[in-house]
Amino acid sequence: MRRDGALSDFPAADPRFLENPDLAALRPTFSDHPPRILILYGSLRQVSYSRLLAEEAGRLLTRFGAEVRFFNPAGLPLPDDAPASHPKVKELRELSEWSEGQVWVSPERHGQITGIMKAQIDWIPLSIGSIRPTQGKTLAVMQVSGGSQSFNAVNTLRLLGRWMRMITIPNQSSVAKAFQEFDEHGRMKPSSYYDRVVDVCEELMKFTLLTRDCSGYLTDRYSERKEDAAKLEKRVNLQSI
Repeated sequence: MRRDGALSDFPAADPRFLENPDLAALRPTFSDHPPRILILYGSLRQVSYSRLLAEEAGRLLTRFGAEVRFFNPAGLPLPDDAPASHPKVKELRELSEWSEGQVWVSPERHGQITGIMKAQIDWIPLSIGSIRPTQGKTLAVMQVSGGSQSFNAVNTLRLLGRWMRMITIPNQSSVAKAFQEFDEHGRMKPSSYYDRVVDVCEELMKFTLLTRDCSGYLTDRYSERKEDAAKLEKRVNLQSI
């Protein structure tokens, strides 16, 4: 088969919506406001190592130039057990829309993320009307464990981040025996675990700065362009009847 024929013959595709990458769209003028980062954590314990790790990440991100906000999950109802107008649900959704990047920090419980962590993610829908609250935003994932090092929680958070159409950065943090890694003031002790947290925060900042101004273009999809065109055509046809 001729190569030019293989490249030009796409009987299953609609050529009206096939677009080659646009280098100019990938290199927009950078925004100059501080990157907006939302941090979620998955425990309500009085001494919560996931919250302490989240706060440590928040300090670092602020040091690197971000505007950081936290969501306290206390009082958040179970998914579907309250209307979306519930004050804690509204707060969480508004923070998610405000953010340009997020950090999710969960304890590992029974080999998985906590229900508190999952409830927060479940309350953030894939779409609210025409707005996708998480699509194209960057994401860093972290976990704390009571025992030996594990990656079950961060692996699950990565899967959820992909499902929420987020740009999950390559690096991650998993802090084993977390009760040994914080001092009496709640600050993380010097260690290779701490160094990895610094790495993750640095990387999240770089990916957020790199992608936030072109996230709409990065997540612009052939299938959705085609679907939107079909909806428009149907609406116009209905109006003409």
